[in-house]
Amino acid sequence: MTDLNAIHQPVLLDECVGLVAPALAHGDAIVVDCTLGLAGHAIAFLKSSPGAHLIGIDRDEEALELATQRMDQEGLSSRFIPVHAAFDDFDEVLESQGIEHVDAAFMDLGLSSLQIDETSRGFSYAHDAPLDMRMDTTQTLTAAEVLASYSLQRLTSIFREYGEERFSRPIARAIVESRESHPLQTSKDLNELVDATVPKSHRPAGNPAKRVFQALRIEVNGELEKLSQTLPQIATHLNMHGRIVVESYHSLEDRTVKRFMTAGTRVNVPRGLPIIPEEAQPYFKDLTHGAIKADDMQIEENPRSASVRLRAVELIRHIPENALKEYEEHGKERG
Repeated sequence: MTDLNAIHQPVLLDECVGLVAPALAHGDAIVVDCTLGLAGHAIAFLKSSPGAHLIGIDRDEEALELATQRMDQEGLSSRFIPVHAAFDDFDEVLESQGIEHVDAAFMDLGLSSLQIDETSRGFSYAHDAPLDMRMDTTQTLTAAEVLASYSLQRLTSIFREYGEERFSRPIARAIVESRESHPLQTSKDLNELVDATVPKSHRPAGNPAKRVFQALRIEVNGELEKLSQTLPQIATHLNMHGRIVVESYHSLEDRTVKRFMTAGTRVNVPRGLPIIPEEAQPYFKDLTHGAIKADDMQIEENPRSASVRLRAVELIRHIPENALKEYEEHGKERG
């Protein structure tokens, strides 16, 4: 049997447990791990809170199966409910379980350790594999389909926005020009095209295709849209003093999380107003005071933690009805 502990090192595990556990102190507490992966964080949450139950959501059926095996091995399966879904189905997942409110929700965004280490789905530019990149293999859109069918303008926009790639348009143009005679099917194909397109004098450190691969993964899986739609859903299902804890690894993810959390920690009235109405008071308490980052020792032990940004808030009062509308509409527009 594969040693799952050897391939999965949860990022900032102690810090995440420290942020989640206070919300799970009562006997019937419920926490939702929206990005279950191989359940490294989830197992730690349940061990630290013996009375809590955990709902684990993941789009990847293989990850769900392996996580369930780990829960069985740890003797935690009686307090664990695995659900195959995308995390933006948060409302539906809770409804299917007959649950209205939860005490904490956790998100560890980006690729799971399983997806990073598995070479067959084309997530990594370091291994030659079909350009799939689907977190949920039951969906139809793949990276190869994006490269074969998207317009020059749309490809340029994706590489620029999601990959922050300086040479977005030349790369997109090269893809469009080449696909008539040589459609890109594998990670090697894409690597070679980017390598031939990006000037050697203007390349970032590492593989020049890194940002393009990142952008494709985000597009194929709708990661940013799903994130912006999910955060308001979580907030509306929190019990009082419930907590939202999120680890981000990409500036666009972190920006989305920061914007959402910060809006709830600020007084929402014009400056100088002598009396602040109850409905304008902050409804979140900032628990991390900005983002927590991995220190040098943590990065040395787990290089994947180098880019992590950990943020968390606690619900401290009722959320006004219109407060989350902006984020819900934003998510619908982008979806």
